[in-house]
Amino acid sequence: MAGASIAGPALAHWLRRRGAAVTVVERAPALRPGGQAVDARGVAKEVIRRMGLDAVVRAARTETAGAHTVDVNGNVLETFRADDDGGDGYISEIEILRGDLSRVLYEDTRDAVEYVFGDRIAGLTQDTDGVDVIFAGGGRRRFDLVIGADGLHSALRATVFGPHERFVRHLGLVLAFYSVPNEFGLDRWLIDYQDHGSGRSVGLRPLPDAGRAMAMLSFPAPDFDIDHRDVEAQKGLLRERMSGLGWSTPRILAYLDDAPDFYLDQVAQVVMDRWSAGRVGLLGDAAFSSSPFSGGGTGMALVGAYLLAGELAAAGWDPRAGFAGYERRMRPFVEANQEIGRLHVQSRAVPDAEPAPEPDMESLMAVVERAINGVDLPDYADVPDSETSTAP
Repeated sequence: MAGASIAGPALAHWLRRRGAAVTVVERAPALRPGGQAVDARGVAKEVIRRMGLDAVVRAARTETAGAHTVDVNGNVLETFRADDDGGDGYISEIEILRGDLSRVLYEDTRDAVEYVFGDRIAGLTQDTDGVDVIFAGGGRRRFDLVIGADGLHSALRATVFGPHERFVRHLGLVLAFYSVPNEFGLDRWLIDYQDHGSGRSVGLRPLPDAGRAMAMLSFPAPDFDIDHRDVEAQKGLLRERMSGLGWSTPRILAYLDDAPDFYLDQVAQVVMDRWSAGRVGLLGDAAFSSSPFSGGGTGMALVGAYLLAGELAAAGWDPRAGFAGYERRMRPFVEANQEIGRLHVQSRAVPDAEPAPEPDMESLMAVVERAINGVDLPDYADVPDSETSTAP
């Protein structure tokens, strides 16, 4: 499996429990700490409970109490609380830094799963019985199945399914975030300022370390062609596009050059007709990114991992039947989350974007419900589970 962020280790958990031997290869030399806060809502919380990780995930939460939207002078316009909508609202009751969730999943699996850091899949060939993999470090190995869980810019997807441009749909926004000293008085409340005239926004999110805060900035960009690894060019673009924006923006940008955890990328979705080819499959953002503006990417990764492992095991590890069952169960859930992502971007009043029609509230709430709970979780009682049986 390629990728050791969230989707990869989550799938490793379930594959191990179903009786498979698992290898996870990650091109980074170690787990990447920090990152943006991610959420688990609805059915994703049930997956965490079935993993036996509910207590440890909740212990690592950011403990964000809610969010305020403010005007340019800092006056509160609207308030959202973490306990709204049963904990599944705008601010989820289970909100955790991406790096912290990745660490929880890694620590849960590292004793029973082989992790290879600092390497990547450089090429592969498959036949009816398996997949021969060539690693960038020079190694060659054969596997029964290969899964790409390596994110929006998935190298495995490009190798097996085709170039990124075929599947990645830019939504017209660019998102950046990085940590800054908490000189803004943040105390468990997220603050968000949106300039609807320009489509730009800037916000601050509390972190478990009360002395730090996470800055979040976005701006419209109909085209985006800066390499996702060219950090200096990204910082220059961010400074240029956010120039002149009010509220606390100048103070936040003052820390840009010294940011140790800077991230910037397009707000995009991955749309594919199929998530598998022979014995190679895709999971998480590599298969069906819904964009950070959907709020559902982590939930889809966790749910997808549960269903993919369960369907493969239920099919006796036949890739054709297993992948087909996984896609059939997941696709409506994915489509609902992607629709939420598109609607959220449109609500940001991005200049030159296709205007969103006034939503029918009943229809909108139905989409939200499908994006949170719109997938069944079979119990897979007839397949091995090392947590509940001694089956090999």
